[in-house]
Amino acid sequence: MLGLDADRLRADLNRLLAFLFHQGILDEQYLQLQQLQDESSPNFVSEVVNIYFHESEKLLRNLRSLLMDREFSDYDKMGIHLNQFIGSSSSIGAKRVRNVCVAFRAASDQNNRAGCLRALELLEHEYCILKNKLHELFQIEQQRLLAAGVRYPMLN
Repeated sequence: MLGLDADRLRADLNRLLAFLFHQGILDEQYLQLQQLQDESSPNFVSEVVNIYFHESEKLLRNLRSLLMDREFSDYDKMGIHLNQFIGSSSSIGAKRVRNVCVAFRAASDQNNRAGCLRALELLEHEYCILKNKLHELFQIEQQRLLAAGVRYPMLN
């Protein structure tokens, strides 16, 4: 019975991954990240992605704060935050988030405040989709590991 549940969960996992690639939410960099995970670091991908989420939320707060300032004119500072976001999104394979950041950066380079505000809204939307889908993916993976009876050594 355990094996059947694990097989069903593996199929669910593969379907969700295929959906994320088909929708352009993730790209091949995510698969490269997965290849770095092994028995010695079974939570590598989720740990890297959680660091990404933590840093991304700080960047989103900083971007929103900059744009909400009535006296805002520091597009260079915004560009620095966006470059960080582009780099970290690229490193985990967050394709749509990265693409929105690139468009956001173009609006910032043109000192286009209205374009930046629209891009920020879209960025927050795409980031939310990515976060929800990756959490769903990690939950299925955890259920699959439990169903397969995978045991990791207990730490003392």
